[in-house]
Amino acid sequence: MKLLVIEDESKTGEYLRQGLSEAGFVVDLAANGIDGQHLAMNESYDLIVLDVMLPDVDGWRILQTIRAADNAVPVLFLTARDSVVDRVKGLELGADDYLVKPFAFSELLARVRTLLRRGTAQLAMDRIQVGDLVLDLARRRASRGGRRIPLTSKEFALLELLVRRHGEVLPRSLIASQVWDMNFDSDSNVIDVAIRRLRAKIDDDFEPKLIQTVRGMGYVLEMPEDGE
Repeated sequence: MKLLVIEDESKTGEYLRQGLSEAGFVVDLAANGIDGQHLAMNESYDLIVLDVMLPDVDGWRILQTIRAADNAVPVLFLTARDSVVDRVKGLELGADDYLVKPFAFSELLARVRTLLRRGTAQLAMDRIQVGDLVLDLARRRASRGGRRIPLTSKEFALLELLVRRHGEVLPRSLIASQVWDMNFDSDSNVIDVAIRRLRAKIDDDFEPKLIQTVRGMGYVLEMPEDGE
């Protein structure tokens, strides 16, 4: 995992870089606010350790810039500012944790690992995948083979239902109640039309085909067995 440390005290910065590197992380170190903000906005990190009092651009502003860009990377404030007001300000701006100097490296490492585990768990909750089909639940986006697939809100709801219950044959009545919040009318073809449109987006340009019709029963989304 890759971390960014933004710390202007050279001894502290090198201490953090060495300790975190020995703990198995890839670490970039920025010694001022401008360089730190540039790296945070242009590189991908799993976590940022951020000092508050920095030359040029302070930690408050860096965090605000990160969050304004919809970047949810975990941020751990590391600072000598230990007042309750400062801690509350940091958390309200979007920091995930706040550690006051002087600190024990073992505590910092424990907090880093906790934040990384939390971030991984949240990512798993926000992402569902079957084969090369990926649903980003937080952003309501779908992609297949790395290609973004534009969907209407109903199409995404239908696909989410199929993916969440992949491998399970879903009758039309269940789809109607879950996605359209209505009782199923056997004379209506709304479900079949919706499935056909979804197939055109999800399956037509890709292999293998994921959405299957089970005659007389309903629909199922699943990875086909080898040889099918």
